[in-house]
Amino acid sequence: MAPQNVGILAMEIYFPPTCIQQDILENFDGVSKGKYTIGLGQYCMAFCSEVEDVISMGLTAVTSLLEKYEIDPKQIGRMEVGSETVIDKSKSIKTFLMKIFEDCGNTDIEGVDSTNACYGGTAALFNCVNWVESSSWDGRYGLVVTTDSANLLRPGLCRGTSSTNRWSRGCCYAHGPDAPIAFESKFRASHMAHAYDFYKPDLASEYPVVDGKLSQTCYLMALDSCYKGYCQKYEKLQGNQFSMADADYFVFHSPYNKLVQKSFARLVFDDVARNASSVDESAKEKLGPFTSLNGDESYQSRDLEKASQQVAKPEYDKKVQPGTLIPKQLGNMYTASLYAAFASLIHNKSGSLDGKRVMMFSYGSGLTATMFSLRLTEGKAPFSLPNIAKILNIEHKLKTRTELEPGKFVDLMHVMEHRYGGKDYVTSKDTSHLASGTYYLTHVDSKFRRYYAKKVTESEVSNGH
Repeated sequence: MAPQNVGILAMEIYFPPTCIQQDILENFDGVSKGKYTIGLGQYCMAFCSEVEDVISMGLTAVTSLLEKYEIDPKQIGRMEVGSETVIDKSKSIKTFLMKIFEDCGNTDIEGVDSTNACYGGTAALFNCVNWVESSSWDGRYGLVVTTDSANLLRPGLCRGTSSTNRWSRGCCYAHGPDAPIAFESKFRASHMAHAYDFYKPDLASEYPVVDGKLSQTCYLMALDSCYKGYCQKYEKLQGNQFSMADADYFVFHSPYNKLVQKSFARLVFDDVARNASSVDESAKEKLGPFTSLNGDESYQSRDLEKASQQVAKPEYDKKVQPGTLIPKQLGNMYTASLYAAFASLIHNKSGSLDGKRVMMFSYGSGLTATMFSLRLTEGKAPFSLPNIAKILNIEHKLKTRTELEPGKFVDLMHVMEHRYGGKDYVTSKDTSHLASGTYYLTHVDSKFRRYYAKKVTESEVSNGH
């Protein structure tokens, strides 16, 4: 019998405990008050110190998930990593994480890395879900890791812009049948195209080339296309029309929260344009006049943007706001962004998600995008929504962060920039801000080989750990 209700059984999230408040950064950068906090909708920003990177975060997240859900490492049969943070042009991040499983005698684990801007995590996730649903599945769990350290512009060059940012996060998910977070696999639509909206052509640098205006247009265009395709597939299979009223929550890839607000409003306009039966007369009256605009005109219309957000506001507060906590507190996390938002929803609504449908929109520049949906049930311990929320422990992780002054943040970014792609250096090994169990980078040798250690307490050392 084929596995049923394949999806996410367990989740864990890790983000660096160092951060900076965006209102403080506004003042430091000399920009107008509210440029980052209101204009972008961001409150705080997380970033790696010199002892953390995408590999250390991945090691921390995977180890924590296995331990907290008491999953035997031998029960992992596939592991996929989604990331656009290139550490090596040949060796996958997944191979670094294999040390956890090698020590337990398990080297029979399929999968490598998936890369395309912020979409790599979704590609990795689909690969694992498809594996569990396939005839190749051997009965073990699939594991997805999304990890990135995002740096948009060089320190000093980005002063006075909205891009003084380095966002970081690691997250992993265990996949299998009878999951409390099940995929509605047949209701899935993608939009793939060629665009130069955000890309990284300089292999000697971690910084991207960004066309901000084009990137937003590509995002909204892909959103329109995916929503249209999702509705068509749903209606073909179910025999009745789909509209936003048929979903309880919406979760979006979040470069910044303002784009999430625009995206949900865009879907409201899409329902008006397609004359969905669930649209009320007030929405038709306010947004109907804009349906005569062609695609390009509608993407550039500030009047449409403003009117659609006003119409969407009540539903946004109910269906989107619960999933915005972590993205607003951490910033854009590239491949992990969509799943940080979903973790926020679990955190805020874990006790009332039984039977709910969640719409997910994933976008990666260049461009790749998919809209898919999840069906949630309470589940059974340890794979239950309340237990997932407890293990995520988001409130505690946010409250126990260390805030740095802007000057120290910029100095740190200079150190990271200098060391990018470098070799033969030793980090400070300062782990004072790291929690016990966190992995950290110790040094990179003359052959570019990277070495990591795990922080342990004195009591753990005395007990032989």
